[in-house]
Amino acid sequence: MKKNQFKWILLIFVTGILATSIFSCQQAPKEKFIGLQLYSVRVDMNEDAKATVAAVGEMGYKFVEAAGYGDGQFYGMQPVEFKDLCEANGLKFLGSHTGMDVPNDTTWDSTMAWWDACIDAHAVAGVKWIVMPWMGRTGYESIEGLRRYCAYFNTVGEKCNAKGIRFGYHNHANEFTTELEGKPVYDWMLELTDADKVMFQLDLYWIIEGGKNPVDYFNAYPGRFENWHIKDKEEVGASGMIDFEAIFAAKEKAGVEYGVVEVEEYNFEPLESCKMSLEFLNTTDYIKL
Repeated sequence: MKKNQFKWILLIFVTGILATSIFSCQQAPKEKFIGLQLYSVRVDMNEDAKATVAAVGEMGYKFVEAAGYGDGQFYGMQPVEFKDLCEANGLKFLGSHTGMDVPNDTTWDSTMAWWDACIDAHAVAGVKWIVMPWMGRTGYESIEGLRRYCAYFNTVGEKCNAKGIRFGYHNHANEFTTELEGKPVYDWMLELTDADKVMFQLDLYWIIEGGKNPVDYFNAYPGRFENWHIKDKEEVGASGMIDFEAIFAAKEKAGVEYGVVEVEEYNFEPLESCKMSLEFLNTTDYIKL
């Protein structure tokens, strides 16, 4: 091969490598499979649900968790209609927050009938999990009251399992700050519920507000936290108060399968805050979902 030919071939080869490297550096970070709890944009959903869902899809979220179930509908839409709206905007409809207070002997049958209809509506929409995001005073006042709640959750979880849906519970701070017989309510709940019937959607902000470390719970109750609410004081990652790196390093121990952003307080408009939260998660290397 002539010397000049070799130089040209070498130049083309090196140029190709440089071009590939530059292109790779300029590519946007790979988007992660992260969802949004639509309570984050509750005002927007009430004003124009269709436009809001479209905006959420445009941001790059991959799925949504509803907070607007009632009378067999989601945000005033039939289950399949809402599912189709989500999918038309590049979103999966995977989860939902809803629930009924623990029934007594008089209201047990009507409450179970409500759950049957509720679970059927979610099954039609293809939802993977239903989470109850609150517990009434009965669960905080005595062990007997808490046992009633946990037995109730086990029953609902069994109904959900029969339709291929997971049932879970979402915490706030009270479950950690309130103790019964020297133990936090949340610890009792983990011990009194059946892991096959009840999973826990851990809210990463509220557990810290309750004075506890999420990683300690992952180690003590491995595999129970199938779902996380990824939350901060305002936009995710903005406060610096949450050690997301340590939390995500322990995700295998936690058993987490899905991460859901929730923004309850804002420095900006809600949609902008949700967009900023997703950008933080997508561009942070140690966060893997």
